[in-house]
Amino acid sequence: MEENKLGYKNIYYPPGGILLLIIILLELITFGLTLVAMVIISKSNVELFHTSKMMLNTTLGSINTIVLLTSGFLMAQSTHYFKLKNFDKSSFYLKLVLLTGTLFCIIKSYEFYHKSIAGITLEYNTFFTFYWLLTGFHFVHVLVGLVILFIMLLSMKKNSSAVKEEDFEASSAFWHMCDLIWLILFPVIYLIF
Repeated sequence: MEENKLGYKNIYYPPGGILLLIIILLELITFGLTLVAMVIISKSNVELFHTSKMMLNTTLGSINTIVLLTSGFLMAQSTHYFKLKNFDKSSFYLKLVLLTGTLFCIIKSYEFYHKSIAGITLEYNTFFTFYWLLTGFHFVHVLVGLVILFIMLLSMKKNSSAVKEEDFEASSAFWHMCDLIWLILFPVIYLIF
């Protein structure tokens, strides 16, 4: 990240660079528009959406929300220590992020599995079409985030001082995007209808 003469970071250069910021904004817009479409469509079939929402496991969704929020906090800690050049602590927190991110995927996979064996698939009804598309797309983002963070961890293990702060911030920003998207998805899909 560029610094001015006083050593302050340039506010016009976001973490990970402008390209990552554009990608994150496009992702948020895509999820946001899909959720808006879901809400609009739900108005024409309130009973179907309510009945379908009752088929979701709110407990698992809540646990996953806590797990993902925890991973976001741990990622912030890892980034903080990375910037302080305390690579051991940064690596420790990054491992915890990978652990909590994997736990999120395990819980979500368990939920997906039970939906599919019950015959609740993408074609089940309109609500579940949105459910599978939105949560499935988010699941893929979490998997991609885990791969990115794992590569970052391997790079740190190989030579911490060679890892650029901008790259670490970019991986952190991507992970926080996954947190943010889930914080929007969870209440709309699991609680509102």
